[in-house]
Amino acid sequence: MPPAVATIDTASPNRSWRDNALLQGWLVLLLAIVFGALLAGVQTALGPAIADNKRNETLSRVPQLIPPPDTAATSAQLEVDTRMLPVSSGGRTAVYRIHRASRDDELAGWVVQVAGQGYADRIEVLLGLSPAADVITGLFVLDQKETPGLGAKIAEAPWRGQFAGKPAALPLEVIKGGGASGNQIDAITGATISSRAVTDIVNRTLADVRDQLATDAGKAAP
Repeated sequence: MPPAVATIDTASPNRSWRDNALLQGWLVLLLAIVFGALLAGVQTALGPAIADNKRNETLSRVPQLIPPPDTAATSAQLEVDTRMLPVSSGGRTAVYRIHRASRDDELAGWVVQVAGQGYADRIEVLLGLSPAADVITGLFVLDQKETPGLGAKIAEAPWRGQFAGKPAALPLEVIKGGGASGNQIDAITGATISSRAVTDIVNRTLADVRDQLATDAGKAAP
């Protein structure tokens, strides 16, 4: 009988870290913590600059949503005062950012900054209103992540331009097929959900703030 051949397990004493699931798990956790800390640091460092850029962009859009002065002779600069307006309704509380625009201390209009859920993600808009808050004077989409080529068209001027001139007292209704009139808004073909999302944001905003803004306008009237 041939002598037994001893078998030596050379893998066990010198097992590579690649074969050690526990070690790999701790390594992944450590890397996640490190990268998370780095991202948090970058966010903290850039946060104020991002906020300032967003604020500047918002304020630059406000004049586009305010009706022009009644006379071309008016050269007064538009002044914008921003405040927060908390609203409680139906068991919920919302806080709106209100931009009050004036010329020569005379109220020129309102711009409401608000966000809501779209088809893909959060949609943030600026809603322009007349001084009496009875007519929509414009709509601008500040941020959206809707489907490119479809829902993303909510940010394009031809579609959002439909809102200008609509009465603020009546809820807006989205229709398909074109031919919108009165309080109706034409849906974007293939993106009815995104169209309704924006319209719902506008309707909810008007229901929440219109009366308060109209009251404030009355108090400001000479």
